[in-house]
Amino acid sequence: MARKKTVASDESQTGRLGEFGSAIAQIADEKGISKDKVIETIEAALAAAYKKDYGKKGQHIRAEFGEVVGDTKFFKVLEVVDETTREFPTPEEMEAEPVEPKEKRSRRDEAEESAGIEGEVRIPRFNPERDILVADANKIKKGSKVGDVLEIELESKKDYGRIAAQTAKQVIIQKIREAERDAMFKEYKEKEGEVLNGVVQRIEGRNVFVDLGKSVGILFPSEQIESERYNIGQRIKVFLARVEADPKGPGITLSRTHPDIVRKLFELEVPEIFAGTVEIKSLAREAGSRTKIAVTSKEEGIDPIGSCVGQKGTRVQAVIDELGGEKIDIIEWNEDARRFIGSALSPAKVLSVELDEAQQRSTVKVPEDQLSLAIGRQGQNVRLAAKLTGWKIDVVGDKVMGSKEEVVVESATEEGAVPEKTEA
Repeated sequence: MARKKTVASDESQTGRLGEFGSAIAQIADEKGISKDKVIETIEAALAAAYKKDYGKKGQHIRAEFGEVVGDTKFFKVLEVVDETTREFPTPEEMEAEPVEPKEKRSRRDEAEESAGIEGEVRIPRFNPERDILVADANKIKKGSKVGDVLEIELESKKDYGRIAAQTAKQVIIQKIREAERDAMFKEYKEKEGEVLNGVVQRIEGRNVFVDLGKSVGILFPSEQIESERYNIGQRIKVFLARVEADPKGPGITLSRTHPDIVRKLFELEVPEIFAGTVEIKSLAREAGSRTKIAVTSKEEGIDPIGSCVGQKGTRVQAVIDELGGEKIDIIEWNEDARRFIGSALSPAKVLSVELDEAQQRSTVKVPEDQLSLAIGRQGQNVRLAAKLTGWKIDVVGDKVMGSKEEVVVESATEEGAVPEKTEA
């Protein structure tokens, strides 16, 4: 009979092990947090509940949750102190001090610990519930010294009042939420600078909120393409521009106008760019209107422009469609600044390029009948060429002096617009 009871007890313990383990694992999976964090949360809640019903003011209580069978041990945490680290009242002071309610006395002690009198730095008052003298500490653990921490096991309790249970519940909810926020912040922080798929969740004024799966990002008006209109439930690709810590969750700022969204979209569509055999050397963009990118090949025999365009233009067309029809000019990067500037002004034909390296300025001659083509509508073509190359560009028509026209476009200097300069 005794053997049967032992077997039944073992089976019961195994069942409890599976129950506790699976419950903790389920919480960790659902919330996207580590198993250790869940156990830490349970221990904090049990310690708070124990202190509420059975603890004393000023005590530091630590709970140790046994994951195997779900039992819990409680410890009173004491710091080893002496006269140099704590203030001890004299017998006369203790007799003269009126008896105060525990709560009021605790608040007074905390105030005295954090503030001195007349600018004097005050050390904390000795509290036997959280402090222990060196001599007493050595009776418990030999070799104890000031600053050490001792733990004394307390009697375990199983019965808790309604208030203690409510306290434990609040601690668990708060800790789990904090752990969720930390996990989401870390996950999306690692994705900064990436392109993500999202679904338009709601629109408030001009702000668009995009569901990214585990969290929601915001697309501010300044980060939206002017010609685009968004609808609830619409699937879009967004650039994760910035992630900031926020009490309500990670603050995720998205963008559809950032130049790097074009770079990332080409990485998705062009295997050669993803593999590194074709590189985007520089990029200039006016969101919603036009983009120029300069590409180069790192391996002989690979056509960088052809790789980006794709068969019958399928690759570049996929990027154009994703950006709402934005025009994209793909040119080949060249170490020779003259050739690079000439290519950057395409589709206009360039006759000659003169460089003033001291001022980083170039003078480009084009046929008179292609002057407007080189400049572009409202100067857009030459402005993007200046951003792409990093040179200031003067475009002049090659004709008689009396009818010569000239336009000067300064290269952009705002953050993110100037392409990387590559030394020849």
